[in-house]
Amino acid sequence: MAAPANQPRPEYPRPQFVRERWQCLNGEWEFEIDRSDSGLERGMPGRTLNHAITVPFCPESALSGINDTDFLEAVWYRRTITIPAAWAGDRVLLHFQAVDHDTTVWVNGVEVARHRGGFTPFTADLDGVVSAGQEAVVVVRARDTRHGPQARGKQATWYANSHCHYTRTTGIWQTVWLEPVPRAAHLRRPRITPDLAGGAFHIEMPLSSNPPGHTVRATLSDGEGEVTRAEARADLDLCPRLTLPVPPKRQRSWSPADPHLYQLRLELLDEHGHTVDTARSYAGLRSIAMRGKQVLLNGEPLFQRLVLDQGYYPDGLMTAPSDEALVRDIELALNAGFNGARLHQKVFEERFLYHADRLGYLVWGEFGDWGCETGVRDDNQQPGASYAAQWVEAVERDYSHPSLIGWCPLNETYQRLHDRITQLDDVTWSMFLATKAADSTRPVIDASGYAHRVPHTDIYDSHCYEQDPQAFAKLMSGLAEDRPYINAGPDGSQWSVPYRGQPYFCSEFGGIWWDPQAEAESGEQPETSWGYGLRPRTEEEFHDRFGGLVAVLLDDPNMFGYCYTQLTDVFQERNGVYRFDRTEKLDVTRLREAQQRPAAIEQH
Repeated sequence: MAAPANQPRPEYPRPQFVRERWQCLNGEWEFEIDRSDSGLERGMPGRTLNHAITVPFCPESALSGINDTDFLEAVWYRRTITIPAAWAGDRVLLHFQAVDHDTTVWVNGVEVARHRGGFTPFTADLDGVVSAGQEAVVVVRARDTRHGPQARGKQATWYANSHCHYTRTTGIWQTVWLEPVPRAAHLRRPRITPDLAGGAFHIEMPLSSNPPGHTVRATLSDGEGEVTRAEARADLDLCPRLTLPVPPKRQRSWSPADPHLYQLRLELLDEHGHTVDTARSYAGLRSIAMRGKQVLLNGEPLFQRLVLDQGYYPDGLMTAPSDEALVRDIELALNAGFNGARLHQKVFEERFLYHADRLGYLVWGEFGDWGCETGVRDDNQQPGASYAAQWVEAVERDYSHPSLIGWCPLNETYQRLHDRITQLDDVTWSMFLATKAADSTRPVIDASGYAHRVPHTDIYDSHCYEQDPQAFAKLMSGLAEDRPYINAGPDGSQWSVPYRGQPYFCSEFGGIWWDPQAEAESGEQPETSWGYGLRPRTEEEFHDRFGGLVAVLLDDPNMFGYCYTQLTDVFQERNGVYRFDRTEKLDVTRLREAQQRPAAIEQH
């Protein structure tokens, strides 16, 4: 369905499972702030709201038209929509790509959905509530308390931005949309697993039900046309499985050097061979493996030159102002010599991963776990059960993206390791095990940087912001003897289980404070400008430091990659290689040259 002129973020929000019929609901909605969270008692679901907001931008952002950065305990949305008459006979699904944090949805006064978590999508089935051709009043309440443990990512729990915490995001911040699906049975999101060794793709095609005589079919194509197809009965298994062998002459592996994508057509057929449901997808044929301290892509060591990307924008906060802005961030990183990113403290929207897939940009998926800190000594990290539930939703959503090469459920969960099993231990183990159960094809870091609690974590890492290249090299030098740098408490207390020879990388380093627009050489407050170490006096000094730090890790034959902090400045955090508005503040050519020579592990 064609988008209205000037509709914000009108592009299809789920590019790896595309149906032709859909309706974007972005644009103007009624809106009202409910600071005391008493709106239900005050009858807000049944009345017109007092303001207007531009969805999908959160009310704290300028692009929303609200721009209220105070604490918003609860917010309400309301919009009257018409279900297209052409969808008669279908089941209508109302999708929310992300709403922060606890959401309830009513349609025509009937509660149709509840969801906890600010980063992952959920769906309301409108069957029996509204029919094609009818009007529907959609009411959404989002609660977003600042009190108690909650997965917030980098959102500040005090009023102003400071240090590495930023303006909050409350309510709807990704696309809202409608989709019709066949009532009797329809396809659900597939899981696509590449099998480079076997020269095939394995497709799991879950169904809403299993009518007699139905079949599923998958057709794989490339630029030359159809490559192969496969069919299976759809009336025996809730999730039929297909294998699509790719003939050797048509095999083309996905990599940053050649991000080749095959096209997929998925179909559900009735007993007469007529198409009941169909969707488009795509897939990349690639493999991930570990050999000693190497992480292999397609059987070869590829040094991961990653950059930390937090996905914030001056006018949209966690929401990119446009699809082009997502593409631009990847292009900026590639131009600076990086080949991928840690998607840090945020589950990025699916379209970012789509662009990473087609541009050959490696990414690590991460959860926005910050927000579980308490004041309890030695039991100071208390993530709840909802962390695991939200994380599994993210893994399920992103499983089939070839650009995604690893998972990182937790980040910097610092806590002393002692002889009591704590809530952090339980949740770290549950998130690690849930990730491995949901995806056996990718490596998993139990927790990036600080409190490694899983002895057999696939990857071990550290964060180190030492600014002197010689001192940094000394800290990193023990990896060859299986004594890598491991983060510990300020008093030297142990945070992590011992290292056991896993592939290892420094997953945060650098963060060089470079703010040429600052008036003073030092002494700025962290609320206005900060980075790691003393700010270089000149750009030449910056490049010397950057090149020296990068060289330490590139030249280590046991280091499989790194992640430099960070892609852009974010508010007061002025350690990006680009400004917050994405303009250049450094000689990007020199950044690229410092990183592009072969790494030692690629030649080892």
